[in-house]
Amino acid sequence: MREAIRLPFTSIDASGVRTPLARAIAVEEPVAIEVNGFGYAVLMATPADLIDLAHGFALTERLIDRADDIVDAEAHDVAHGTLIRLTTAPSVAGRVLARVRHRTTDSSCGLCGVENLEQALRSLPTIQHRWRGDDAAVFAALAALDGHQPLGAETRAVHAAAACTHDGSIRLVREDVGRHNAFDKTIGAMLRGGLDWDGGFALLTSRCSYELVEKAALSACPMLATISAPTALALRRAAEAGLALRVLARPDAMLAPA
Repeated sequence: MREAIRLPFTSIDASGVRTPLARAIAVEEPVAIEVNGFGYAVLMATPADLIDLAHGFALTERLIDRADDIVDAEAHDVAHGTLIRLTTAPSVAGRVLARVRHRTTDSSCGLCGVENLEQALRSLPTIQHRWRGDDAAVFAALAALDGHQPLGAETRAVHAAAACTHDGSIRLVREDVGRHNAFDKTIGAMLRGGLDWDGGFALLTSRCSYELVEKAALSACPMLATISAPTALALRRAAEAGLALRVLARPDAMLAPA
């Protein structure tokens, strides 16, 4: 699959001079996730690292707890996109049925088909291994991140989610047009690779939304750093889970919630 395609454009400068050129454009297409035969979700995503995406999505949707809860994962090209079929272990299969009942087309709260607010804001696990790292690690990861974003450099249209060590070295990065997808891809890649956070942290090229906070908490990430600002709900949910945050992270400064 191609993550980017080159399309013709016309460059127009301030003086009105027009110049034809070709530019790389990020691909975005539907990715349907089917779990144990049930159509569970359709995501708009960059068609790369989709098995990682499916594993991370299943974990952060609370359908699984560990990598071996998925016994099979297959990606199939279909008309207009990709279908990913997941099969989960019998021990967690009941979760899919429970969640499908709450994912309705006509939602009362409008949050991803979740039927009620209690389901939308379910309690989060408490982070067991709290962030004890040095903030210099975040600056180090920020300085290195550009070199790990080939699709971002080509298109300037995608987000990146990096898994970083406690000293700021970048272990792996996944990219996607969606910030949620990018983080799920990184979480899924770690899950499939048998990696845990080991006192490290996640660095995302996005705002700090409550969904990203929840994904971090559900993957036992001790600290989440983002280059843009948080929402009030993200701050509240992070405090509930004991998740450390660094936001508006820039090469010379960042914010930590008081």
